[in-house]
Amino acid sequence: MRLRGPTLLCMLALTVAKCDPVPVSAHPARYAAPPPVASVDPASGERSVTFRVLIYNVAGLPWPIGLHRGEALRHIGDALRGLRASDAEPDVVLLQEAFTKEGREIGARAGYAYSADGPGRADAPHNPQPQDAFRAGRSFWKGEKLGKMVGSGLVALSDYPIVGTARQAFGRHDCAGFDCLASKGVLLVRIQVPGIPEPVDIVTTHLNSKRSSGVPESRSLQAYRRQFDEIASFLKTHRSPDHPLVLGGDLNVRGEPARYDYAAARLGHPFVHASCGTSVVCDIGRQPDVRRPGIGTEDLQTFDSGGGVRIEPVSMRLLFQQPVDGRPLSDHAAELVVYRLSWHPARLAAAN
Repeated sequence: MRLRGPTLLCMLALTVAKCDPVPVSAHPARYAAPPPVASVDPASGERSVTFRVLIYNVAGLPWPIGLHRGEALRHIGDALRGLRASDAEPDVVLLQEAFTKEGREIGARAGYAYSADGPGRADAPHNPQPQDAFRAGRSFWKGEKLGKMVGSGLVALSDYPIVGTARQAFGRHDCAGFDCLASKGVLLVRIQVPGIPEPVDIVTTHLNSKRSSGVPESRSLQAYRRQFDEIASFLKTHRSPDHPLVLGGDLNVRGEPARYDYAAARLGHPFVHASCGTSVVCDIGRQPDVRRPGIGTEDLQTFDSGGGVRIEPVSMRLLFQQPVDGRPLSDHAAELVVYRLSWHPARLAAAN
């Protein structure tokens, strides 16, 4: 969602009220997800299941900025419920910009039994640091000194139990322009998929925007790099190397090689786009830069295998791109990746 600075600043300051997030919400009776059926390789004994992860910036900004967005957000919940009706629902949904009541109700509307919210507006930064040149350059008129007026807008939804969480707001001043009004950060949920010997660590985030932040790109790029440094530290602390990992969200890299290269270097894991046309079947349109696969979009997923469970993408496609009642559901498409989780029971038993 692209908004112009002074309008965003005034509207948020006048209309947004504090809302304390709920760390984890569990309603297992809402939808009893059956255990996935594992296939077995008769030669090697390897077992595997499919695991579907969807990322979606739902543009759920508050009123009056997000006028008419409530209806669209309800449609998004209905669309996800429609996928469930045809047994095509994602196992995990990662939402960005789910700031409003309607955004936070998407999971219940779609029937997800478990959910967790990202950092709230009152969450303290994890690494307060002394003043430096970047922080000294903050502008009141660009929203950099007003504090946080909304939370992170991050929500994770799951059909399977969330058995652990970690969340962290970016440093209070590690932001640029009007993005500083939101408590952007990172959220990890640990999902226990029945029958899988290790949980899956799922991470979502939303990085500083570019021109819509209202500051020069040189400044927003500095904030972007600082935020990715915090993500790398967060993963080192909270992600278990024994667990397979999926990280997805609005990385705000579209058309920006400097951002893309920094994100790829700090994450150290391949983007799913890099495997399109080889090991991954992709229905996402033409990629504009084969050297930087995925730079044509803001929304990316990356993955890494755990100690005993391997994860690899098998397909990717975009959803919810068609208008409903003449209005787009969001200014982003939803990105659905189907992964394969594989493991050898005998090898795991020997290792333990």
